[in-house]
Amino acid sequence: MNPEGNASADYPGPVLHSAPVATSNDALLLDAYSQAVVGAAEKISPSVVKIDVTQARENRAGEPAERQGGGSGFVFTADGLILTNSHVVHDAKRIQVSLADGRRFPARTIGDDPATDLAVIRMDVPDHDDANFVTAPLGDSQRLRVGQLAIAIGSPYGFQYTVTAGVVSALGRSLRSYSGRLIDDVIQTDASLNPGNSGGPLVTSDGQVVGVNTATIMGAQGLCFAIGINTAKFVAGRLLHDGRIRRSYIGVQAQTVPLHRRLVRFYDLPQESGVIVTSIEDKSPARKTGLREGDVIIALDGKSVAGVDDLHRLLTDARVGVSSSLTVLRYTDKLTLKVVPEESQNG
Repeated sequence: MNPEGNASADYPGPVLHSAPVATSNDALLLDAYSQAVVGAAEKISPSVVKIDVTQARENRAGEPAERQGGGSGFVFTADGLILTNSHVVHDAKRIQVSLADGRRFPARTIGDDPATDLAVIRMDVPDHDDANFVTAPLGDSQRLRVGQLAIAIGSPYGFQYTVTAGVVSALGRSLRSYSGRLIDDVIQTDASLNPGNSGGPLVTSDGQVVGVNTATIMGAQGLCFAIGINTAKFVAGRLLHDGRIRRSYIGVQAQTVPLHRRLVRFYDLPQESGVIVTSIEDKSPARKTGLREGDVIIALDGKSVAGVDDLHRLLTDARVGVSSSLTVLRYTDKLTLKVVPEESQNG
């Protein structure tokens, strides 16, 4: 029948539309995601290690005892230096490291920093053994973006070389370390972490380590945290040089924030981000100098501060007791304050 109700050989009848089906593009996207995770895991896994630790403890009767624990880590130099969490190896009596190729070595602590929950250990390799280990390439955590693919590799519950994937959920978080100090500029991710993942690498899709996995929030779904690799590089360097980190501090809690483009142009600033002060400790150098909550720190002694990592690097032991110029943005005003950093008693 045609639309007028008359029979016609030219009218084919109603057209039936089928339900939408997955296109080949969907399959290609899924395959690209899988390949990114697989490629990153294959690149990094040879440098990821399982760490078994024996710690000296006292039992309830006050008698000497031992406790078994452990975590993960990753090799960052060819001669066997490993980055991990401080809480994994702190007060360790014995450390044993297992590599992906099945080799096992005893290890010793070079230095650990409870304030950032980072530690460097070294494998004790016999002279006759090949010490040319596969190293993990270290990236730049300052370049991370929310929504970026994040891959965690470690040994949760003792299962070696477990891979989980998710995204970077947030940047600039603060997390209190087991020493009680706030770790600033922490990466939040939903890549699943479990006991034993601590100290393992957080990796981007191109196989660059951008964080050291450190903690989860018990009872919360998908809230996992990693210390930015830029902080880890700085801490590792100081631990290798001195075995510990002596810091100056000004007494603020802060996080990295973008600067308004108009302020960047008006003051001709070399960076587009700074450090906003979220709280100030009583009787601290920052309180004494008149710093306020909401102030954005953009420089220390003329050196640009684009993020919390920059501020940490600049507050070295050399600044203890030395008058320094702190450049801040307060609303739309650019101010210079004189501050005298003190030695941190919390590491």
